[in-house]
Amino acid sequence: MRVLHLDTNHPLLINQLKEIGFQNDEDYHSSKEEVTAKIHLYDGLIIRSRFKIDKQFLDKATNLKFIGRVGAGLENIDVDYAASKGVFLIAAPEGNRNAVGEHSLALLLNLFNKINSSDAEVKNGLWLREENRGIELDGKTVGLIGYGNMGKSFAKKLRGFDVEVICHDIKNNVGDENCRQVSLEELQAKADVLSLHTPQTALTKQMVNEHFIEKFQKPFWLINTARGSAVVTKDLVQALETKKVLGAGLDVLEYEKSSFENLFTENKVAPEFEYLINASNVILTPHVAGWTIESKEKLAQTIVDKIKDNFL
Repeated sequence: MRVLHLDTNHPLLINQLKEIGFQNDEDYHSSKEEVTAKIHLYDGLIIRSRFKIDKQFLDKATNLKFIGRVGAGLENIDVDYAASKGVFLIAAPEGNRNAVGEHSLALLLNLFNKINSSDAEVKNGLWLREENRGIELDGKTVGLIGYGNMGKSFAKKLRGFDVEVICHDIKNNVGDENCRQVSLEELQAKADVLSLHTPQTALTKQMVNEHFIEKFQKPFWLINTARGSAVVTKDLVQALETKKVLGAGLDVLEYEKSSFENLFTENKVAPEFEYLINASNVILTPHVAGWTIESKEKLAQTIVDKIKDNFL
């Protein structure tokens, strides 16, 4: 098989595909139009998030047998149309689930203990102890929305704390020894912390909006390592101002380009983002929750293994 790689990944991906007889071509710079013009030459495609694989692109990919997306989700691919064309889709949520679980915990503990803001103060000559008194995670209820690979990883990380972990998921019977599955209403009644672990779908887009937030019976902390499109930023800012949301750890933002490689689609900063930048109870990271040295290798290996399982 002849495979086109559109993004750089761990070298084991190309090396192992070469070992099993695949031809690997790398193109990390051509425009989408240029790639579309030659995609008919390829049996396989490996991509992260460089551009959207849409109907027009797939119509030109007349020999394409599989697309390997080196990441957790497939939202940059027209999944239904690809399936109708007989293209096998491969994602790798197993590859970075541990990294996402660890990052989610890091964001939460950072917020509770005011680590980022106190670090900045000390480096500017301020020694404010009472102002930086933290809170403890023990005794809290952590609510997860989405209990797949990422949610399960975060719940596992929480086992060392004296917390109740509950989850809500559209699938039934996903709870386990680390997390009790509940209705959305129960989660909104009990949660002190809300952590999002959902893919981008029609159901999750703009899910966390003013109405959703007001349904929570207690003020809560928000962690989002899933997709930026799940949270309406202006409604989050309003909730931060009223202290309905006590703080937020955001690895993803609704302003991200669909490629996830850049932040804004236009060269302007939204006023809501200005608020997040300046808020001491908000921590922002650049979509790196699943972006570790170890996960880079695991993601690539997962893709290779799934290709072998299905095409050898």
